[in-house]
Amino acid sequence: MRTCLLMVPATLLLLGAAACGSPAYPSSASPTGVASASGSAASAWVTATPTPSPSPPTPATSSPGTATAAAPPTPARAPAPPKGRPLAGIVVVVDPGHDGGNAAHPQISQRLVNAVTMMKPCDSTGTQDGTGYPEHLFTWQLGQILAADLKALGATVVLTRHSDTGVGPCMTVRSAIANAAHADAVLTLHADGAAASGHGFHVIRPVPVGPNDGMVKASFALAAAVHDALISAGVPPSNYTGSAGYTTRSDLGGLNLSTVPKIFIEFGNMRNPTEAAKLRSTGYKRALATALADGVVTYLGSRK
Repeated sequence: MRTCLLMVPATLLLLGAAACGSPAYPSSASPTGVASASGSAASAWVTATPTPSPSPPTPATSSPGTATAAAPPTPARAPAPPKGRPLAGIVVVVDPGHDGGNAAHPQISQRLVNAVTMMKPCDSTGTQDGTGYPEHLFTWQLGQILAADLKALGATVVLTRHSDTGVGPCMTVRSAIANAAHADAVLTLHADGAAASGHGFHVIRPVPVGPNDGMVKASFALAAAVHDALISAGVPPSNYTGSAGYTTRSDLGGLNLSTVPKIFIEFGNMRNPTEAAKLRSTGYKRALATALADGVVTYLGSRK
C-alpha cells in the first residue's frame, strides 16, 4: 500500500475564505490548504509488502471404509500492519497553527467566524519570542518534521496548510479538512506567549458543545497518550496554566467544530528566553515530533 499525503481541493479553502467574509485570497497570499511535506518528508514514502494469502487447508485422509470429517477452515484474520509501520492504514491530520501571511491580511485573518460558543477571528497571527522568531514558523517547521515521522510509521498524513507564507486557513476550514479526511487523530500545533516566568507544555482538550459531542471521549484518550509521551521525553508540564500539563477549553472553534479526535498542544512559552531557545532548536523540534508520533501510536494501539 502506498503511503502519501492527501491533497484537499483548493475550492474547499476558497470556500473557507468566503466563510470569513472575503471573496477570494489576495494575489500576494497563496490560498492555504493541504500540502505534502517537503525535503526529507518526500523521501519517506514507502510501499508495504502485501500480506500473503493463507494456504488452503489440507484435505483430511482416512483408512478404507472409515469416514473422517474434514477439518474446518481456519478463520480469516485481518492482516497485521507491516513490521515497523504501526500506523499503516491510519490518517493523521497535522495542523500547524497560524500562518505567515496573517498579519499582512487582517481583512481575512481577523474576520469573525462562528466558533459555536462565540464569534472569533478566522485565524490569529500568533506570538513570537524575544528574537523575533514567530510561532507560525515554529509550528510549520515542527509540522514538517512530524509529518515525515508519521509517514515513516505508515500513516497517511494531511497538512492543513501548504506553506508558511499564506493566510489562514480559517478555523472553520481547518476543521472541515480533518472532518472530510475522517482522521483517526488530529494534532494542532502551537506555542504560547505568557509571562516570562512561565514554562512548560500543556495539552488542550475539548468540551462537548454540540457538533463535537461524539469526539470528546476519544480526544481525552489522545490527549493522555500525547501528554505522557511528552513527559517521558523530558518535556516539563506547564507551571502557569491548567493542571499537570492539561487544560480544557470550550472557546476554541478548532475543537468545537471537530467531529474526529483532536487536541491542541502548546509546546512551551515563547516569552521565556530559556524555553524559546529550545523551541528554536531543530534538535528539540525533532525530539518533540518523536514524542508526538509515539503518543499517536500508543493512542491508536489502545483502541484495539
